[in-house]
Amino acid sequence: MIQIDDKIVSIDLLKVRFCCDLAQCRGICCVEGNAGAPLEAEEIDILEQEYEAYKPYLTPEGIEAIERQGFMVVDSDGDYTTPLINEAECAYSFQENGITFCAIERACKEGKTSFLKPISCHLYPIRLSTFGNGSIGLNYHQWDVCSGALALGEKRGIPVYRAVREALIRRFGEAFYHQLEEADRLWQEQEK
Repeated sequence: MIQIDDKIVSIDLLKVRFCCDLAQCRGICCVEGNAGAPLEAEEIDILEQEYEAYKPYLTPEGIEAIERQGFMVVDSDGDYTTPLINEAECAYSFQENGITFCAIERACKEGKTSFLKPISCHLYPIRLSTFGNGSIGLNYHQWDVCSGALALGEKRGIPVYRAVREALIRRFGEAFYHQLEEADRLWQEQEK
């Protein structure tokens, strides 16, 4: 583990190689799983406020799920998560050419909203946890649906934290990301 300010970073973020491979996985992470994507409390209000901006990108089933369940649900662990369609895919997803995408992200990329998507989705395969003292843990979430991402990441030599650079900066800022790069440099030297 590496500590950077109040963040406890798993060494796996430096060791594990990862690069999303949509051609291989087809966006299955938005469909598989036992719950929706984790949401931060402030994201729930944003999802509601921006609904009309991304609603045109949703499927009829997604709209029905959101309007019936709400913009978030509480999972079995008591965490806020995205609602699901038939206990499977995220209500905020849609398919195009056999690949599952995020309707919110598509609306953002087309200039309809400034909200990119939930940070947990943007950070994936990093999952955040909060400790009793307020520190934030950053851990690598290993999932078999991402085997293609592991293979491509290994081939390209991209560590997890670099694969989600934009998301880390979005959530924690440039200074944190630069400290993480420095920690990686020092760790690489130590491993030689």
